[in-house]
Amino acid sequence: MQVTATADPTPRLRQARAALALSFLLQGTTFALLVTCIPELQDRYGLSDSLLPVFLAAVPILAGVGSIGSETLVKRTTARGVLRVVQPALCLTLALTGLGSQLWQLAIALGLFGLLVGALDASMNMLGVGLQHCYGRSIMIGFHAAFSLGGILGATLAGLGAHWDAGLPVLFGGAAIVLVPAALVVGRRFAGPAELGDAVREAAELAARRIPWRPLLPLCAAMAFAYIADASVSNYSVKYLTDGLGSREDLAKLSYLGYMVAMLLGRAVGDRAVQRFGAIPVVRTGASLAGAGFLIAALAPAGWAGILGFTVLGFGICAIIPQVFAAGGRLLPHASDAAVARLNLFNYVGFLIGSPLVGTLAELSTYRWAFCAPMLMILAIIPLARHFAPTRASANPEAQASATPGARGTARSGS
Repeated sequence: MQVTATADPTPRLRQARAALALSFLLQGTTFALLVTCIPELQDRYGLSDSLLPVFLAAVPILAGVGSIGSETLVKRTTARGVLRVVQPALCLTLALTGLGSQLWQLAIALGLFGLLVGALDASMNMLGVGLQHCYGRSIMIGFHAAFSLGGILGATLAGLGAHWDAGLPVLFGGAAIVLVPAALVVGRRFAGPAELGDAVREAAELAARRIPWRPLLPLCAAMAFAYIADASVSNYSVKYLTDGLGSREDLAKLSYLGYMVAMLLGRAVGDRAVQRFGAIPVVRTGASLAGAGFLIAALAPAGWAGILGFTVLGFGICAIIPQVFAAGGRLLPHASDAAVARLNLFNYVGFLIGSPLVGTLAELSTYRWAFCAPMLMILAIIPLARHFAPTRASANPEAQASATPGARGTARSGS
C-alpha cells in the first residue's frame, strides 16, 4: 500500500490516532506487568525452572494462533470491533493470572493471554496501517514508542508492588481495575470504516500478494535475532537478577525498566541518526552495543551491573527492529505492506525461540552462559547490516527478473 500525501488530518482522525496510541500504551503496561513478575508467578504456582520455558514458549505459539484468527474476525466485523473486545479481555486475563494457585490454572490463564495478545497485536497494527494510509506519512513508530512508555509504567508498578510486598492478586487485580475501564473508554475513539474507508481492506489485500521470499530472508533473520534478544530480556532479566545475582525483587524490576527506558530514548533519536549516518552504520553500531549489553549483564558482579547491561542492550536494539521494517519497504517498494507483514511473522519466531532457549541453557548451566546465546545471535546482525540499504538494482527484484532472463534464479538478492 503506497502512502500518499493528503491534506491535514481531521480532528476525528487525530482523536483516533491518540486513542490507538493509548491502546499501545495499555498493551505495553499489561505485558510489562506480566513479564516482570515471572519470579512471583513461579513462587505462587510452584513452577519449576525446567517447566518455565515450556509455559513461556506456549504464549507466542498461541499468540500466532490468535493473530491468524483475528484476521477472520476482522473480515466479518472490523479491526475496531475486534480491538474493543480483545483489549479489555486481555486486562481481565492479567488479573486471572494472579488469582490461581494450581499449575493448570496458570496454563489456562497464560493460554488465554497468548491468544488475546496475538489478536490484540494484529488488530492494533491493522488500525495503525489504516491510519497511516489516511495520514499520508509514517506514524507507526509513534505507536511503538507508546508501547515502550507503557512498558516503563508497567515495570515501575511491578517494582513498587514488589517493594511493598503487595502480592499478585492485589497487583494484577488493582491494575485490571484501572486498565479495563481505560480500554473501554479508549475503544470508543478508535477509527472505523467512516474514517478509514477501505484502507484496512487494501492493506490486507496487499499483504496477501505474492512476493518473493528470497530477498527478505536476511531481514527475516535479523528480525528473529532481535526478538530472541528481546524475549531473553523480557522473560529472564528479572529472574537473572533475583536468582543469579541475589538482588531484591523490587530492585530486580529495574532491569526491565532500564531496558524499556533505553528503548524509548533510543527510538526518540533513532530516525535522526539514520538520516545523518545511514541505516547500515546505525544497525551495525546498535548490534555491537546490544552485544556489549549482553556481555556486561553476563559478567555482572552484582545487580547494578546487570541493570546497566540490560539498559545498554536497550539502547543497542532500539533501532534495529524499526529499520528491519524500513529496509523491507525499500527492498520491495511495489509491495511494502506485504513485506512488512512477512517480516512481522518473525517477531513470533524470535519469541518462540528466545524464551525456551535461554531457559533451557540456564537449566543446564547458568544464566551467565545462557545469555551468551542471544548475544551471539544479536552480533550476527552485524554482517547482515548490508541488507538494510538495498541497491537500486535490487529494489524491485520482480522487475529485475523480467528484464534479465534467468536473473531470478542467479541474482544475489538484497545486497
